[in-house]
Amino acid sequence: MSAPAPSPLAVVDAEPLPRQEEVLSETALAFVAALHRRFTPRRDELLARRAERRAEIARTSTLDFLPETAAIRADDSWQVAPAPPALEDRRVEITGPTDRKMTINALNSGAKVWLADFEDASAPTWENVVTGQLSLIDAYTRSIDFTDERTGKTYALRPDEELATVVMRPRGWHLDERHLTDADGAPVPGALVDFGLYFFHNAKRLLDLGKGPYFYLPKTESHLEARLWNDVFVFAQDYLGIPQGTVRATVLIETITAAYEMEEILYELRDHASGLNAGRWDYLFSIVKNFRDGGPRFVLPDRNAVTMTAPFMRAYTELLVRTCHKRGAHAIGGMAAFIPSRRDQEVNKVAFEKVKADKDREANDGFDGSWVAHPDLVPIAMESFDRVLGDRPNQKDRLREEVDVKAEDLIAIDSLDARPTYAGLVNAVQVGIRYIEAWLRGLGAVAIFNLMEDAATAEISRSQIWQWINAGVVLDNGERVTAELARKVAAEELADIRAETGEEAFAAGNWQQAHDLLLKVALDEDYADFLTLPAYEQLKG
Repeated sequence: MSAPAPSPLAVVDAEPLPRQEEVLSETALAFVAALHRRFTPRRDELLARRAERRAEIARTSTLDFLPETAAIRADDSWQVAPAPPALEDRRVEITGPTDRKMTINALNSGAKVWLADFEDASAPTWENVVTGQLSLIDAYTRSIDFTDERTGKTYALRPDEELATVVMRPRGWHLDERHLTDADGAPVPGALVDFGLYFFHNAKRLLDLGKGPYFYLPKTESHLEARLWNDVFVFAQDYLGIPQGTVRATVLIETITAAYEMEEILYELRDHASGLNAGRWDYLFSIVKNFRDGGPRFVLPDRNAVTMTAPFMRAYTELLVRTCHKRGAHAIGGMAAFIPSRRDQEVNKVAFEKVKADKDREANDGFDGSWVAHPDLVPIAMESFDRVLGDRPNQKDRLREEVDVKAEDLIAIDSLDARPTYAGLVNAVQVGIRYIEAWLRGLGAVAIFNLMEDAATAEISRSQIWQWINAGVVLDNGERVTAELARKVAAEELADIRAETGEEAFAAGNWQQAHDLLLKVALDEDYADFLTLPAYEQLKG
C-alpha cells in the first residue's frame, strides 16, 4: 500500500508576492510537507533535549567530551566523503543575504564560495524568504539582473567559471516559519522550509552545472542534531532520485556544546560532510547562555576584547583544525566583518592590517579558508591563504597532531586578561538597538560603526548586558552594572539616535520598539534562548 499523501501546507497571513507561485508550486510544497511530517517531531524532541542539557550545565558548571561516543573518537579508520571538485578550494568565502544585488555581487566577488544566507544575515520576512529563493533560482538560470533605482547602476553576472560556488545556510532548528502551516495549523520549521524549497528547485539544476546542493548548518548543538540533518539529506536525495552523497554540508561549530562533539558531528554526516567552521560571535553567545549562572569565572569581558587569540578561543580553533584534518574535512575560519569606509582611508588602513593579521594567523594555523563580509576584503584574505597554500586547493594534509586540547581548556574563560568596561557596555547597547531596529525593518545584515553585523552580534550584545547585571560586574570606572545603569545608557543612546537621524526619520523608524526589545531580552530574569524568537513576533511581513 502506498504511503498517504503529505498534508497540504497553507500560506497564512502573507500578502501574495510577484512570482511566488514559482517557488511555492504544488510539488515543492508537497516535498516540504513530506519533510515536515517526517522530521518535525524529532526536531521537537531535540529542542527539548537542549533544555535538559542546559539545566545540567547550570547544575554542574562544566562540560566534557561524551563518554558514550569515545569509540567514535578513538577509531582512526573513518573519514568524511571526499570533497566534490567545486568545494576542494575554499580559501576565501564571502557571506551575505540573498537579495538580488547581494546575490550578483557575492557571486562576482572573486571569492571561491558564497554563503547565501537565510539565517542570521536575513530577517525572515515572508518577502525575504520567498524572493531569496527566487534570487538563487534566477542566478542558476542566469536570468538575474539588478538596477539600483537611486544610482541607475546595473549589475549582471560574470561568466560561470568566474562565479563563487554557493553554499546555502537555512535557518536554525529553533525557528519556525509562521506563514507556512500544516492542516493542524502548526508552523513548519524554518530550516525545513529554506532547505526544502532550495533543494527541490535547484538540486538537479546544480548537478547539471557540475556542482551540487551545498549547505551550511547553523546553531547545531549536538551530534544528534547533525544526525537529524543527515536523515533529512538521505530522504531528500531519495525523494528527487539523485545519488546519495550529492549533498554536502559544512557545520558551524558556533555553540559551546558542539565544540565537545566535533568528531561525532562529522561522523554522523560523514557521507555528506565537507567541513566545520569556527563562528565567533554565536560561539561566545552560546558560552554566556549556557554558563550564565556559573559565577565570575565565566564572565566575558567586552566582546571586542575577546579575540581569536584568547586562550580558550585558541583551544577551540586549534581543536577544530585538528579534528577536520584528521577526518579529511575542510576547516574554515571566522569572519572578517570590517566594512571599508569611502571617506576615511586611515580607518581602512588600520582595519586592513588587522584583517590581514587575522587571516595570516588562520592560514598559518592550518585553516583551509576563511570568511569575509565585504568584496573589498576578498583580495586581502586571498593573499594570506595564497601565501600558505600556493597552488594547493587546501592544506588538509596538515594534521596538527601536536594539538592536545583538554575539556577544561574550552571553557577556561578566566584565562583571558581583560575586564568589562563602561565603553563595552555602551557599545553593546548601541549595537543592540541599532541592529534590532534594522532587523525589524527586514534587514538582517547591517553596517554599524564600520562592521557588518548580523543577528549573532545582537545576541552577544544583549547576553553580555544580561550576564554583567546578574553577575554584579564592576566596570573599569567603578560603576556596578545594574538594570538601572543599562536603562540609563539605553535612554542616552536613543536620544543620540534621535539627534543623529532627525525627528522625521526617527519617527519613521522602529527605534523605540528596538530599544524596548533590547531591554526586555537583556533585563528579563527569564533569559530568552534566542533574541530572534520574541523579535519574530514583532516582525512585520
